[in-house]
Amino acid sequence: MSEGVFQPDQPPAALDGEGRDLFSKFDELIATRENLLAQGVEDPFNLVMEQVLSPTRAICNGRDTILLGTYNYMGMTFDPEVIAAGKQALDDFGAGTTGSRVLNGTYQGHREVEQALREFYAMDHAMVFSTGYQANLGIISTIAGKGDYIILDKDSHASIWDGCALGNAEVVPFRHNDIEAMDKRLGRIPEGAGKLVVLEGVYSMLGDVAPLAAMVAVAKRHGAMVLVDEAHSMGFIGEYGRGVAEAQGVLGEVDFVIGTFSKSVGTVGGFCVSNHPKFEILRLVCRPYVFTASLPPSVVATAETSIRKLMHGSNKRAHLWENSKRLHGGLKALGFQLGTEEPQSAIVAVIMPDLERGAMMWEALLKEGLYVNLARPPATPDNMTLLRCSLCAEHSAEEVETILGMFERAGARVGIIG
Repeated sequence: MSEGVFQPDQPPAALDGEGRDLFSKFDELIATRENLLAQGVEDPFNLVMEQVLSPTRAICNGRDTILLGTYNYMGMTFDPEVIAAGKQALDDFGAGTTGSRVLNGTYQGHREVEQALREFYAMDHAMVFSTGYQANLGIISTIAGKGDYIILDKDSHASIWDGCALGNAEVVPFRHNDIEAMDKRLGRIPEGAGKLVVLEGVYSMLGDVAPLAAMVAVAKRHGAMVLVDEAHSMGFIGEYGRGVAEAQGVLGEVDFVIGTFSKSVGTVGGFCVSNHPKFEILRLVCRPYVFTASLPPSVVATAETSIRKLMHGSNKRAHLWENSKRLHGGLKALGFQLGTEEPQSAIVAVIMPDLERGAMMWEALLKEGLYVNLARPPATPDNMTLLRCSLCAEHSAEEVETILGMFERAGARVGIIG
């Protein structure tokens, strides 16, 4: 099943004289949501941030709240130099481009942020999209089409699945992080066919890391190209923050790296970097790039400034690792079931017994003054309900201890822990 796509067990019923109700496929989800709201649980998917005070605190639904559910891993959203760059570009170039990159939508800032990406990754080419979702959608659908094969982890992000569907390639999924299963799938593909292996450095639901070194070796032995989505590792994992491929020593063997500006970079946008000699032709044939308005000048200015600062972010990376280890270890000691045995990234997933108690725990934490993400099926692996915690380099050690106290009180109140 594609991640994030609701598929009912039964086909929708027809309506007399009016044809099929196209919304009936959502009835099960509507009933679940209405049942939770009827019990007085706050809507976990309609949170409002009335005021953002810092990368780690905001006023949410009227409460002073610690933020543990954003992807602001490196805390760049309030960096003074990043904000100043955006303000200056807004003054100099206006609010938007009103055009696509291949028409009037390439400003000086778009060239500069692509240059920053080339330097960050030490690669020859960089292409910026309006979102990270579009980067996967565009690159995958353009390079792998009818008659080609895409071999991908079954827990891949929705944007990866949608990129496969848009390009009309043959899709061959394999069990999550299973090197042997991936090898077998590749071995069954017809000789001479185009092959693209799509992997993620960090998987966003459980925060687990892929065994990229072994997987890239298998892909190359079968003559496949490799695309790695480093959305949740860029800026944080690896000596220079280039992601899991860098940390495992295979960045030079990966053909395409996809990333986003909406996490460690702290703004919005997506990108692909590559050393492929023919890469630049994608600017003319990639539909989600050609037919989408380009990012506003203020956004690319903030992104470029942030990326250049992340090149020298080793101290922040070290502190973020400490935060992740402390939270993971503390929650485990309290008796919570976690998504990984050891901390592997800035994501710590807390497994809930079911959606109802997960929503109750989410609300209990919010009333304590803590915001986390409630993640539910079908977006989660194995139909799990998760409270997904995303740490920030700006969380202080004291805040992490406060967070653990909030989990302990809320967990006891809801009955998740004893």
